[in-house]
Amino acid sequence: MTQKVAIITGASSGIGQATALELSNQGFRVMLAARREDRLKQLQSEVINNGGETSYQVTDVTSFKEMETLAKATVEQFGQIDILVNNAGIMPLSLLNKIKVDEWDRMVDVNIKGVLYGIGAVLPYMEEQKSGHIINVSSVAGHRVGPGMSVYSGTKFAVRAITEGLRQEMKSGQNIRTTIISPGAVATELAQTITDEDIISGFQERFKDLEFLRGEDIAKGIYYAVSQPDHVDVSEIIIRPTEQS
Repeated sequence: MTQKVAIITGASSGIGQATALELSNQGFRVMLAARREDRLKQLQSEVINNGGETSYQVTDVTSFKEMETLAKATVEQFGQIDILVNNAGIMPLSLLNKIKVDEWDRMVDVNIKGVLYGIGAVLPYMEEQKSGHIINVSSVAGHRVGPGMSVYSGTKFAVRAITEGLRQEMKSGQNIRTTIISPGAVATELAQTITDEDIISGFQERFKDLEFLRGEDIAKGIYYAVSQPDHVDVSEIIIRPTEQS
C-alpha cells in the first residue's frame, strides 16, 4: 500500500480526520481536503510527525471547480489518485414543517452534489490509469428514515443510489471499485449543525445512554475496503454501535 494515494474530503475533523491518520499509518499517501485550513495544517503536522506523507488543499466540495483543482493538485503532488473518500457531509436535522429551506439546500449541496463533484473530478484520472476506488460515506439514515430526518435521509439514500449506479457503469477491465460506508451514531461534530430545538431535545434523549462510535471505528472499516485485492469489491459496509436500533 506504500504507493497508494488517497484524497479525503471533510478531513478537518471526525471520520475524515481519523481516516487520514489510519490510512497514513498504513502507508498510504494522503491528500487532505476541507474548508478549515487551520485544522488541515494541524492534521498535516500530525501525519508527518507519525512518519506519513501528506499534503492538503483547502476545498469546498460544493464547488466543482474546487474539486477539479483538488484532483489536479493531488496528481501534481503525488502522480496519481488511487482512492477518493467522499466523506464531507452535514446533518442539520429538522421537522419539515419548520421549513428550513436554507438547511435543505445546504444538505443537498454538500451531501449529494459534493459526492457527485468528487466523482466527476477524479474519474477521468482513474479511467486513464485503469484503476481506482471511490468510497462514498452514506449513513444508516440512508437505510431508514425517522422524524426530522426526511431531507438528511434523502441525501444519504441518494449517495447509496449514486454509488451503486457508478459501480454498474464501470466496464470490465477498468478496475474501478466503489464502496458505500454507512455509519451509525458516531461522536463527531455533525450533531452541532442541528438548529431545530425539538430535534435537539429528542436527539439528546434518544442517545443519552448510547456508547457512540469513534471516528477511528469507521476509519478501520474504510481501510478494510481499500486494502482488499483488486478482484474483491466490498460494495457496502454498515457500522453502528452494538446497541443502536
